[in-house]
Amino acid sequence: LHDGDKSHKCSKCGKSFSQSSNLIRHWRIHTGERPYECGECKKRFQTNSTLLRHQRTHTEEKPFCCPECGKGFKHNSALSSNLIRHWRIHTGERPYECGECKKRFQTNSTLLRHQRTHTEEKPFCCPECGKGFKHNSALVTHRRIHTRERPYECPECGKSFSQSSTLTAHQRSH
Repeated sequence: LHDGDKSHKCSKCGKSFSQSSNLIRHWRIHTGERPYECGECKKRFQTNSTLLRHQRTHTEEKPFCCPECGKGFKHNSALSSNLIRHWRIHTGERPYECGECKKRFQTNSTLLRHQRTHTEEKPFCCPECGKGFKHNSALVTHRRIHTRERPYECPECGKSFSQSSTLTAHQRSH
């Protein structure tokens, strides 16, 4: 170990490190080397810590918990945007504001989705017929017309439907 001096310098970009192990890890950015392999899916990683974090995608392990309600998360709370978004449920914080109507949202993605209500933008297009939709969920439902998929089945009579709302309306008839 060195006493604070950064004597290990990257010959490619000039960045300096106090430990040779940090320089070796940094060098992989330039070489693209990924020596750590996931035994489950064979995906490769530059660092062991990145591999370990990835491996949690194959398990239900959620070692980091919300201090308010105990909900588990796969990644460290200091780095996890999922936990930050979740925490807003408890705080009620809505930092994202629509410039058009001033309505506020907990996440940027919900703001962006909402903003389409003020425009004619329909970014989700059906590959079968070309019809456009403001939301992906509407496209998914629409595509069932073409595929004839009916995933919602009445437990009473066995009749199936392409939309959950149609099943709900049908169930009232029993």
